[in-house]
Amino acid sequence: MKRFGHALLWLSLFAPFFASAQIDPVKRDLIQFGYNQAMEGHAPFAGYAYYYHNQPDFLRTNLTLRLAVAPVYLDSELGFVHGLGPQTDFAIGLAGGGFADGYNEIRGGKFIQAESFTGHGGEISASIYHLFNPADEIPLNLIVRGTAHYSMFERNDSTASNFQLPADHGEFSVRTGLRWGGIEPTLFPALAMELSVWYEGEFRTDSGAYGFGGDRVLNPSSHLFWAEAALTYTLPKSQQNFSARLTAGSSVDADHFSAYRLGGFLPLVSEFPLTLPGYFYQEISARQFVLFNGSYLVPLDKSQRWNLDANVSSAFVDYLPGEAQPGNWLNGVGGGILYRSSDDRFKAMLTFGYGVDAIRSGGRGAESIGLLMQWDLGKTRGEKFNPAQPNRWRGWQWLFGD
Repeated sequence: MKRFGHALLWLSLFAPFFASAQIDPVKRDLIQFGYNQAMEGHAPFAGYAYYYHNQPDFLRTNLTLRLAVAPVYLDSELGFVHGLGPQTDFAIGLAGGGFADGYNEIRGGKFIQAESFTGHGGEISASIYHLFNPADEIPLNLIVRGTAHYSMFERNDSTASNFQLPADHGEFSVRTGLRWGGIEPTLFPALAMELSVWYEGEFRTDSGAYGFGGDRVLNPSSHLFWAEAALTYTLPKSQQNFSARLTAGSSVDADHFSAYRLGGFLPLVSEFPLTLPGYFYQEISARQFVLFNGSYLVPLDKSQRWNLDANVSSAFVDYLPGEAQPGNWLNGVGGGILYRSSDDRFKAMLTFGYGVDAIRSGGRGAESIGLLMQWDLGKTRGEKFNPAQPNRWRGWQWLFGD
């Protein structure tokens, strides 16, 4: 029971990273679950479980309420459609709870519990979303978000007694980006495309040394820059689905808390999942990286209830100082069996991943298994090939022969 309780609490770790980059215009009631289990080595718990609710016309026609509710964490946003003008929306957010700001140290393919610790936190935010091209088929949005966050840390049962925790501290961050297109917050969407560029600056109130004799530092500020290109398409006749995503990021003054962390296969763990199948979740800490993810999903029967998935990932990584390992190219492959109900309300997928270059005690190579599930509690669209805004995708349908 104690182990089950710890797992339930750790599920909440990933909820605060599930944040949208614009006000979602579609009503949604989703339960999402994901879990990865390493087949070799001792790994930190890797999974998510949350209820996602998005309600346009909340109380008034120009209000949208978004909620992501995990076992001990709540992430919420109230959006004011056209709140700052005909093409400019405004939103305020509130998030907080337990276990969201913890840190797991993974170095050289080993989970180092003596250097890992628990963190709790809460935040408030304000966001602006501006649409540049209301008449075009594919939307181009400017996003600006400011966030005030406070983190508190405590030891795990396994944290070394002489390991000094980072100071409890406040953090102000600002994120801005341009996004052309977008991807729905669902498991294996039928159709999506995105081109986006982003900047995020993080500024802390209590920086300084921590760890063993001050061997690592929480920087007073960090700056992140990244871009993403993604395309998902479902062939109308065969219902075969392919997806490709290219993500690249760089940073200035990144530390353990702001570095890019790659690894695992949890596609809805964050807005920008940096997946590498077969690796521990967040196994790799990077200052800079380029990551490619590709997958192909093939129906196995006429009803399309059973589907076979194959995926591949490849990354070039410039490691965070102190987290380096031999080799900068990291590759992973995976696959799975996807089941979906006849009305597409329920999806479940058993996954297998092989980290080609993952370091383990026996050398290179590591396996993992996983489970992904989605329950759509309020689905009203019965067609499998039916994106949220079909009028915006006529160009892609023409290109692929629909």
